[in-house]
Amino acid sequence: MTTNYVLIDFENVQPSNLELLKQHSFKVVVFVGANQEKIPFDLAAAMQELGDAAQYIKITGSGKNALDFHIAYYIGELAAKDSSAYFHIISRDTVFDTLIKHLKSRGIKIQRERDLAEIPVVRMSTATSTDEMISAIVKNLAGRGQARPRKIKTLANTINSLFTEKLSEQKLSLIVKDLEQRKYIRVNNGNVSYQLPQ
Repeated sequence: MTTNYVLIDFENVQPSNLELLKQHSFKVVVFVGANQEKIPFDLAAAMQELGDAAQYIKITGSGKNALDFHIAYYIGELAAKDSSAYFHIISRDTVFDTLIKHLKSRGIKIQRERDLAEIPVVRMSTATSTDEMISAIVKNLAGRGQARPRKIKTLANTINSLFTEKLSEQKLSLIVKDLEQRKYIRVNNGNVSYQLPQ
């Protein structure tokens, strides 16, 4: 099973919705700046509820992008240990985007979201319409870079893994057909190719 790591740039984003992650199996790391002295009680309480799946890392030193470099280091360390992991950087800082593009080209599954609610598996569990669901699936597939499923069966399994409850084969087939009709994928003899937004 894929491990999803959520790496929060606390200098940039102070999430108030950490409880969204409780119903999923995430490992959460909050990176705190060297000069940040206080953590809001609600965040600390939500982190405590996550137990061993949550940790804080207070960076050493300060300066332009110091915290960003710490996040980049930990992604490298974690990716070396678990090549199948999926990384979600929670930050509004676009400085990560170049790194993300490079890591995707190396087969690492990673993306940046501005808020916890944007993480595809979280969006999936809160989706109220087919459009929201398809949008979350497309974002997840785009975040996989070169590690996207190449076969129909693998694609169906990947989509199924985004939901908290297992989908029927019929429902998965309908979702795949919908992706095809919207021209996000092309299926040829069981093989899948992609035309996803960047």
